[in-house]
Amino acid sequence: MQDFDFLTEKDIYFDSACQSLRPRPVIDALNRYYTEHNSCGERVKYAWGRKTDNLVEETRDRMLKYLKLKSRDYFVSFTLNTTYGINLLLNQFKAGEFDKVMTSDIEHNSPFLATMAFARRQDIPREIIVRNDDGSINVDDYDFSNALVVVNAASNIDGRKLLNIKEVIKTVHAAGGTIIIDAAQALAHSAEILQKTEADAICTSAHKMYGPSLGVMIVRRDLLGKFEPNFIGGGMVDDVFEDHFALSADGNPDHVYTRFESGLQAWGEIIAFGEALKWLEKLPKSAKKDFERNYTRLFEYLDSQPRIHLINREANPTMSFYIEGLDSHLVGGALSDEGIMARTGYFCVHYYLDHVKHYPPLIRFSLGYHVRESDIDKAIETLERMLG
Repeated sequence: MQDFDFLTEKDIYFDSACQSLRPRPVIDALNRYYTEHNSCGERVKYAWGRKTDNLVEETRDRMLKYLKLKSRDYFVSFTLNTTYGINLLLNQFKAGEFDKVMTSDIEHNSPFLATMAFARRQDIPREIIVRNDDGSINVDDYDFSNALVVVNAASNIDGRKLLNIKEVIKTVHAAGGTIIIDAAQALAHSAEILQKTEADAICTSAHKMYGPSLGVMIVRRDLLGKFEPNFIGGGMVDDVFEDHFALSADGNPDHVYTRFESGLQAWGEIIAFGEALKWLEKLPKSAKKDFERNYTRLFEYLDSQPRIHLINREANPTMSFYIEGLDSHLVGGALSDEGIMARTGYFCVHYYLDHVKHYPPLIRFSLGYHVRESDIDKAIETLERMLG
């Protein structure tokens, strides 16, 4: 694809689940900010600042449009990454809001550790939900009464999705619970499962959506009543007195996003993320078909090899496996020698992969829209030589 013209034929990048490559329009947008209107958003009246403000606002609107959510119900705040966003939310819930906190067994360490710390801090029980092999949750097996539920929409192990996400959200709400979705692995290639959902908050990372390094939080406006602000700084207040302050979010509904945006923000990255969303929206069907054909072909090869133990049950851009008789880390090094960049280890899902499934360290291929047919050829050829 011409938008990834910086890749040479020898560069085979299979680590999009960590961070996707950035297409040329996103890189250009970030460069334009630095060279054409480098300025502090929401703090200045000169022309550069007004341009920055307008483009940042467009990104907020575009994020809601991407999810088919309404601004009267949700707002968008920016932060560092998904992990930071989840922790920022959990650290500001008032004491006594929940009777327990729940997360699932296939979670990234982001929600897994954050819910562990939350349970200890709030002195409430923590419950682990066992996900089905297809990623769904049997809602009848769990009591969500006044619970805080934090689960992913798609796994970073094998891409399995929370296919019954709307049923899960509806059930949690019916029981008086609150639900936060980790959408980091879903929004680039499976946004449809999150569109029009009524989650209380959605946390994701722009750098997994072909954008710059940036965290994104989409939060229901009516969730704010459960928070006690404790992470305060510049950009969040309208006035400050000797021993109290007035939050901008409380005085102006249009500035509600400032509740989670303390200090100077990454204005250039936010603007470039808007360009990434635009790029995803305009991606031609042919590119999506090529992408699906490439990852399906690689999946079918891995699934057909007796010595390769594939975690996936179906084709997905993210696939994890180990090779019988070979150390995965050594395999990762050998792949690197051939120009193939892939992740090895437990991918920040230590509890499930190591202590529940007792897998050895794995190899993960996670593909993006930049992947070429020749990349698949090279990967298969290299694995063939390893398998002997």
